[in-house]
Amino acid sequence: MSRAVATLVLSLLTAPAWAAAGELFCCTDPASGRRICADMLPQQCRGLAYRVFDRAGNPIRNVAAPLTPEQKAAAAAEAQRKKEEEEKRLEQRRIDQALLTTYATAEDIDLAQRKAEGDVQLTIQNATAKITELQKAQRKLAEEAEFYKRKAMPPELDTKLRTVGHEIRLQQELIQLKRKELEAVRTKYDNDRQRYFQLTGRSSAQPVEP
Repeated sequence: MSRAVATLVLSLLTAPAWAAAGELFCCTDPASGRRICADMLPQQCRGLAYRVFDRAGNPIRNVAAPLTPEQKAAAAAEAQRKKEEEEKRLEQRRIDQALLTTYATAEDIDLAQRKAEGDVQLTIQNATAKITELQKAQRKLAEEAEFYKRKAMPPELDTKLRTVGHEIRLQQELIQLKRKELEAVRTKYDNDRQRYFQLTGRSSAQPVEP
């Protein structure tokens, strides 16, 4: 038995109150460096780390000092970070599983990309053709409006000109949106293809093992 434990046991044997309680609470006074023990947590130990011993002087448990507000904030931030990392990991796992379920081969990704790009390009083509038609109508209306340079234009003609101009702008905006969508489609399938290769180690149309 060490000298410290022997001293503690001797203290227990000579202190009936501690023996009756069955537990001894001890901490180190930061001011004096002395050990303080009692059968209930001493006032000097509140807010400090302390140890609990049984009546034989054996350590039962260690109790850490309460966290400071800064430590609590840091612990909460760390817990939140780990939670977010776990959520990202699970989400990535779900996305990867969906990717492997959707594409049996790398060629499937190529086919899907061509179809998606084709749908967007078709919309662009239709909008371009629509603009061409609208511009023809606009030119005719503009020629008709030439007769009214020195007098009031008929309200109906003015309305038609405004409507055609508005429709042309709408189609032009649609084309701009679809061009951005086309770039997004290409980026998506490039990323899908790269991730597929990472997950399977395949770069050909070899089927994925079930």
